[in-house]
Amino acid sequence: MKKILYFTVAIAMGTFQACSELLDPETGLPGALTEDEVIYSYGNVQQMLTIIYASLPDGFQYIGNEAMLAGASDEAEFTSELNLIQKFNTGDWNAVSNPDRAWANNFKGIYNANLYLQKVDSIRLDNLKLNPSPAAQEQYQTALERINRSKYEARFLRAFFYFELAKRYGGVPIMTEPLTLESDFTAIPRATLDETIQFIVDECDSTVTVLPVKYEDFSLGHATKGAALALKSRVLLYAASDLFNDPSWAGGYAHPEYISLSQDKSREQRWIDAAAAANEVINLVDEKGATTYAITGLDYGTSFRTFQNIELIFARRYGNSNEFEKTNYPIGYDKGNSGLTPLGNLVDDYEFLNGTAFDWDNPAHRANPYSNRDLRLTKSILVNNALFNGGRGENRSRPVEIWTGGLDGKGVQKASRTGYYLLKYMDPNLDLLKDQSSVHTWALFRFGEILLNYAEAVNEAYGAAGKVPGAKYTVKQALNLVRGRAGLGVVPPPVNTKDAMRDLIRHERRVELALEDHRLWDVRRWKDDVKYGAKATLGAPARAVEIIKTGVTETGEPVFEYKPFILENRKWEDKMFFYPIPQKELGIAKEWVQNPLW
Repeated sequence: MKKILYFTVAIAMGTFQACSELLDPETGLPGALTEDEVIYSYGNVQQMLTIIYASLPDGFQYIGNEAMLAGASDEAEFTSELNLIQKFNTGDWNAVSNPDRAWANNFKGIYNANLYLQKVDSIRLDNLKLNPSPAAQEQYQTALERINRSKYEARFLRAFFYFELAKRYGGVPIMTEPLTLESDFTAIPRATLDETIQFIVDECDSTVTVLPVKYEDFSLGHATKGAALALKSRVLLYAASDLFNDPSWAGGYAHPEYISLSQDKSREQRWIDAAAAANEVINLVDEKGATTYAITGLDYGTSFRTFQNIELIFARRYGNSNEFEKTNYPIGYDKGNSGLTPLGNLVDDYEFLNGTAFDWDNPAHRANPYSNRDLRLTKSILVNNALFNGGRGENRSRPVEIWTGGLDGKGVQKASRTGYYLLKYMDPNLDLLKDQSSVHTWALFRFGEILLNYAEAVNEAYGAAGKVPGAKYTVKQALNLVRGRAGLGVVPPPVNTKDAMRDLIRHERRVELALEDHRLWDVRRWKDDVKYGAKATLGAPARAVEIIKTGVTETGEPVFEYKPFILENRKWEDKMFFYPIPQKELGIAKEWVQNPLW
């Protein structure tokens, strides 16, 4: 997606080239202006801030300008086997070749944030400051306030980029100034995981003191107090989890401080801290005392296709576009290319509305597999025979024909290989032949995640019936808010132990946050869980379903036979808990140590 709602400025410096991605940022200098021309202009410096925002993850077409990271997990398969995302599934990636350019992308954002923070105080406002008129003085004060606030936006974004690195690499070099080719890399060590996490948390704590709960003047999509609190919630949840506290998988790695936290703080205290951080987001109110965030009354599917949503905490919003639909519409619809297709591994995990788990070996389930299931299933995934428009016009929707020989099924070139198509995020009513388009929103933080963060941390810290002292919600009450929109009842009474509640919470994260770039990192941090850990999920065979149309009923309804099968085997090795640091970076900063087992 290229039509970002932020005012995108051409990024050009031209004279700055380096071998290192860490030293190869596309700097935030607008147009062809010189640095001196930029730093003295309020307008141009604000454009530099926009450039920092532009480094936020493009979750829709992250890999190869087509694939979502879900295609590297047990959530989905990208139809084209030539897309780089497939390297993750075959294990064909390493320190030289990694389809996820997170190191380069996030250090570019960090560089631009550091450059901005270095230059922003050089803005010349003398034309306002020296003008005695009340209007000019008011404008001067407004400009000063915005400049000060923008520093904290830049610091929040830098902290966000550092967390994106930490969850992939562990401890990384912490830089608060823009590097040049003359920088001495021997003076920039790789930070420990403790230092990296603490830097992010400290930045969240600092930015919270200045960023507003809401913007009254502008800034749809700009960082808020809630965004900083949400980042802290996520960071501390990861910090309390198994992966960040147990380096035993690393085979005697000589530097566990880069991949594991010290024992200076107990695991129980880490969970208490994570629970408190999530509770801060839940309790956040605006200047009038109104609740800031809530589970939206919108339909679950619709809530991902709107800019204004009380559930959204921080998001990357896109102007009108149809690239995502062109990539992911079912193959039988005009200009559809199948794109990302959900796996049976995900689909089978949506339970029935009565709480019963789905089971292909149950004849009743197999006969009508998608009826009376968790409402999030058919709001996120197109299943066989579901009505879908695809721009056909009012009252002209047709069923998706994923059965063998159908318009969208096996036998058609580039058809889904999993037996499913994507629905989440997509506008199902675009006529792509007429180039119709609509807005899209990639949620970086939303309230549903915060409730699940809270439930997980509270369960570990206080037990299945617990809550943060003085908090609004118990574990069950937080989960019930999430489950209620899905048409599910309250948490079943038998779920009353920490272990049982842990399984339910992990299941809820699986389906509530499906296809939102949580799964890859959740299963890593859950480490060795026999059902939800990385080996059990990312290393599990990818499952699909073949659909055979066997006839029609007396009323003309089609009858189908469903045959689940293994689509492909996938590879997991423990070294994949963390990404390898790019080899060319190690060649420049020779003191940095590679991650274990790579």
